[in-house]
Amino acid sequence: MTTPRTEHLVLPGVLTADQAAETVAGILAAQRDDGAIPWFRGHHLDPWDHTEAAMALDAAGEHEAAARAYAWLRRHQNDDGSWYAAYDDGDALRPTDLGRETNFVAYVAVGVWHHYVATGDEPFLDRMWPVVRAAIAFVLRLQQPGGQIGWKREADGRAVNDALLTGSSSIHHALRCALALADEREEPQPDWELAAGALAHAVAGHPERFLDKSHYSMDWYYPVLGGAVTGAAATSRIAERWDEFVVPGLGVRCVLPNPWVTGGESCELALALWVMGESDRALEILQSLGHLRADGGMYWTGYVYDDRAMWPEELTTWTAGSLLLAVAALGGDEATTAVFGGERLPRGLAPDCCAQARG
Repeated sequence: MTTPRTEHLVLPGVLTADQAAETVAGILAAQRDDGAIPWFRGHHLDPWDHTEAAMALDAAGEHEAAARAYAWLRRHQNDDGSWYAAYDDGDALRPTDLGRETNFVAYVAVGVWHHYVATGDEPFLDRMWPVVRAAIAFVLRLQQPGGQIGWKREADGRAVNDALLTGSSSIHHALRCALALADEREEPQPDWELAAGALAHAVAGHPERFLDKSHYSMDWYYPVLGGAVTGAAATSRIAERWDEFVVPGLGVRCVLPNPWVTGGESCELALALWVMGESDRALEILQSLGHLRADGGMYWTGYVYDDRAMWPEELTTWTAGSLLLAVAALGGDEATTAVFGGERLPRGLAPDCCAQARG
């Protein structure tokens, strides 16, 4: 079953080439004819996880399938630049949650940059650049004076200005990818640079500007994964709560105090560790996830270790996708390392620089 497209996804104790090919085939089997990638067939799609799965397909060399996923986003973008929070996997893929969440909307910039680095496809960039611009415009209309990004717009258009640390950290990453796309297009976006700098400042130094979700592991590692917290501050942040969230041999807890480890959070922590230069610990986390692998190559969402039970009983494309992306990063895949490593991503303007410029 092994193919040249998955040979680079080999990681000792995590995936063989045949296992990687099987996992990629599982994601492809879940993709609809119209390009949409639901959590699993018969469930729903959300724009963030759809994009994560598309990125995994690009990491596996399945560029045509990934392009079809982005074409779906282009066709279904709302007039205000957003997407709805959820669409059911029915004949018409109708929206079932009319809220529009800012981190879901922003993530298209990460996916588009990843696909472009992977393929160098200029016509693709021409088609998707207006999509990215409209999405970022939607998101930045909810940026607050302190730099943080409001969570969403409700179905009736009302803005929810409360901000989530995880969501804003993800948006910071997306803004940097959007700026990289703008550089590639030679279309400077100074407002995005200011927004990214203010957002990074809020994420790194002002936890009081966000809703308190500190019992979720994502709030712990996402400021590092999203690139707002780096260096010694990142090392200190991860060390501070390691023993609370990491269950040796099983993975990473999703939420305290529940005895529940989840594949997606575990893979994202592994990516954050890789970003910090701690590939050995990242590998250990990924090696602990073999118990979540199911027959057919997909991965269970999570495991309740007190009950020794997989829960929920679902095999999600985004869990498999997050694992493939983490493996691709550790394996040196060019596009994946460019997107998550951050060396090629603009950082935006720090608030003090902005003040000096205005002065």
